[in-house]
Amino acid sequence: MNDIIVYSTKICPYCVAAKRLLQQKGLMYQEIMIDKDLDQRMVMIDKSGRTSVPQIFINDKHIGGYDELSALIRSGQLDSLLET
Repeated sequence: MNDIIVYSTKICPYCVAAKRLLQQKGLMYQEIMIDKDLDQRMVMIDKSGRTSVPQIFINDKHIGGYDELSALIRSGQLDSLLET
């Protein structure tokens, strides 16, 4: 089972797009809403070094945001990050 975490906010269109990409791949993920939990926002910043959303982690590896996730899918490299 893959451990996928998406840090997001309620009004972020890139968050919606990233979650849609994961859903299209049939992947389950945990969403952490940082606009509702400021402690989790600090966790996200500490883990990723970034303040923007979404921030995506797969099996404890920082992927980045929507653009990086989309590029991984287009290149076929996402599958190599996933446990089968």
